[in-house]
Amino acid sequence: MEKARLYFYIIICIVIIDFIWTQYLSYRNRKRMSSNIPLQLEGIYNKEEYAKQQEYQKTNSRFSFYSGLFSFIILLLVLLCGTFGWLDNYLRQYLSNEILLTLGFFGIIYLIMTIISIPFDYYSTFVMEEKFGFNKSTKKIFWIDQIKSLFVTGIIGGIILTLITWFYNSLGEWAWLYVWGIVTIFSLFMSLFYSNIIVPLFNKQTPLESGELRSEIETFAKLAGFEINNIYVMDASKRSSKANAYFTGFGAKKRIVLFDTLINDLTTNEIVGVLAHEIGHYKKKHTISNMCISFAYTGIIMYLLSLFLGNPEISKSLGCESPSFHINLIAFSILFTPISQVLGIFTNLISRKHEYQADAYAASYGLADSLISGLKKLSIKSLSNLNPDSWNVFLYYSHPTLLQRIEALKR
Repeated sequence: MEKARLYFYIIICIVIIDFIWTQYLSYRNRKRMSSNIPLQLEGIYNKEEYAKQQEYQKTNSRFSFYSGLFSFIILLLVLLCGTFGWLDNYLRQYLSNEILLTLGFFGIIYLIMTIISIPFDYYSTFVMEEKFGFNKSTKKIFWIDQIKSLFVTGIIGGIILTLITWFYNSLGEWAWLYVWGIVTIFSLFMSLFYSNIIVPLFNKQTPLESGELRSEIETFAKLAGFEINNIYVMDASKRSSKANAYFTGFGAKKRIVLFDTLINDLTTNEIVGVLAHEIGHYKKKHTISNMCISFAYTGIIMYLLSLFLGNPEISKSLGCESPSFHINLIAFSILFTPISQVLGIFTNLISRKHEYQADAYAASYGLADSLISGLKKLSIKSLSNLNPDSWNVFLYYSHPTLLQRIEALKR
């Protein structure tokens, strides 16, 4: 069997197996759904809340299946019909520059994917999330967000893709090292300035006003030896009723961002407990270790990618008449799927360990009960699945389940 055909069959098999495996794991989650409250959830959900949570999970599961099936069928048809190769051959009639060819190829694909995904996003926002009381967005905000996302992704993605294409086509076998460096620098830049540059395009961030909450946060931060002056509130409520908070940046650029929904839903002590957990990540050096893991992961991807890009048989397997950088990039993204799954298991194991450590840090300041109470409220408010299948947790969860965290905090 010629190599091109072998690569094609491997790609098709990976796409099919990945879809079947994903749906099997979803089925395992659905099997755990019941109208009766499991013993371990008694005291967290009441009967009415649990019934609503189960209905929300079932609705999400059905939607995920149909949207996933649609995407699977489209990708399978594109691969079987050689559409990627056809598009490459068509664009080569008008574009001879490799960088412009790559940008044109991925630009068309991204635009088509966006158009296909918009009906699903619209339905999710204005039907599903609306039904369960989460959606606060308007149709105007929805369409403005779509346009902004298109331009931001196009500009940033176009710059990164241009640099990657130039390096791989100009610097030979060591190009992957330069690309690794570029991606690493970009990741560091986004860690420092994401909240200053990207977030304001979609949400307003205003400094947290003086008062009890700011005073309590600053008091705890001082007690923990954590210097923080940048505490902001984000108007998340204009899109959703779901609550959250996050840290961004490091050093002088570190910033706490509280969703306004979090301030509305949690007490001051509960918010301090949640932030103590986030400060725990910083104190335990999780931010640095996660960045190092991310950089190592990126390095592995770039090295493996370098082995694929010069292979003409891979281009041929997707219907391309001549060796193509962007076609091989598409093929690699599919062929890398099994490796990504395995690496994901290890990164999730580390992430879950970090979450336990951050919880323990908050508990060391006597905030275990406040954190537990806050986590319960956040989970109930967002109708989270508190009783997921163990395989799903092991393979895909970056956080322990709420019950696991409560048990650890109580210990």
